[in-house]
Amino acid sequence: MPSAASAAGSSNLPDQLVIISFDGAHDNRLWDRSLKLAARSGARFTYFLSCTFLTEKAEARRYKAPGHTAGRSNVGFAKDKAEVLTRLDHIWTAYRAGHEIGSHGCGHFDGKGWSEAQWQSEFNQFDDAFLNAWTNNGGKTPAGWNSFAKSAIKGFRAPYLSTGKEMFAALEKHGFAYDASSVSRGPAMPDFSHLTARFALPLIAEGPKDRRIIAMDYNLFARHSDAIETPAKSAEFEERALSAFRTAFAAEYSGQRKPLQLGFHFVEMNGGAYWRALERFAAETCGRPDVACVTYQEAIRRLKAEDGSAS
Repeated sequence: MPSAASAAGSSNLPDQLVIISFDGAHDNRLWDRSLKLAARSGARFTYFLSCTFLTEKAEARRYKAPGHTAGRSNVGFAKDKAEVLTRLDHIWTAYRAGHEIGSHGCGHFDGKGWSEAQWQSEFNQFDDAFLNAWTNNGGKTPAGWNSFAKSAIKGFRAPYLSTGKEMFAALEKHGFAYDASSVSRGPAMPDFSHLTARFALPLIAEGPKDRRIIAMDYNLFARHSDAIETPAKSAEFEERALSAFRTAFAAEYSGQRKPLQLGFHFVEMNGGAYWRALERFAAETCGRPDVACVTYQEAIRRLKAEDGSAS
């Protein structure tokens, strides 16, 4: 971590932005855990929701992925309506607390071969499922939900980080403010040259040889244990992940202060190693006076304000 002297000399620099996001946003236990982490640390998160988790399995045919038969999903559906209503309570609580809800599409299919029209179909189905989620599951839609559902979903992350020109064209036409599906050599400023800004998850140094890896829990899981659950080494993997997060943060904090993005899933891998590393990192980092753990939309506002462009 930077020394007190280096921190004291950095007062003329912008806050170090840290952007923490979650893909899937389904497990209600982890919704609760993440919101408690936010309350403790002061962080604000971005949740990229898969919309099939707003539909119970018995009604799976509501969704038809491009190129697939109705009712198919790579990540499944909700068990029942009660599960969905609990999830919706978490989503609404998160939004009102200053967190951001983004789109992860619906059925978590690899859309690299989809046409622009097929991507639009996926986006439209997400919008419909989100807008009507309460009524579709027997609940009462809260006041303000419809406005939120129609205007607040501004960001997208592609399943498998699989992108293409058709997807980017569809994102622009659909009115997304940003995409967070790209990968960069290290922490990088977002590319604002497109109608839909492009954020890139960074490659960060990790492990005894400092080999670079996408700053996302699944990639750590794949490297550490070939994506095979190995709980006996959970503590070791936690320390490796935390060390990588700390090193990446320190390099930006004491350097150019480009935003640091870290990606996670609503799945505990290797005995929860990466969630525990995240909790420790957020606790020691997000409360610092010159650090801001923010959503993507808040990052856009801050970065555009810094360069004098319209927010």
